[in-house]
Amino acid sequence: MLAVEKIGEDLRLRIFLQPKASRDQIVGLHDDELKITITAPPIDGKANAHLLKFLSKTFKVPKSAIILEKGELNRHKQILIPAPKMIPDELSTLLKS
Repeated sequence: MLAVEKIGEDLRLRIFLQPKASRDQIVGLHDDELKITITAPPIDGKANAHLLKFLSKTFKVPKSAIILEKGELNRHKQILIPAPKMIPDELSTLLKS
């Protein structure tokens, strides 16, 4: 399984999420997933909401367009980002390899 997969115009991310971190960032690969840290706590869906907001800013896609496909109550998530307008440097290198 790939951490980052291009499906036509869309991107599918397999994420290992670390909530309650000191800052929001894409850390890099963690086993076969993309490690992302966010500042929100894992309470009442706050981490998921914060993650979607972070991804929306990072990929320049409306938050409502991003789909959390798997892992709503789990650190391991699968997210579909439809036609991202921007791809962060950390991911463009992964997509090339």
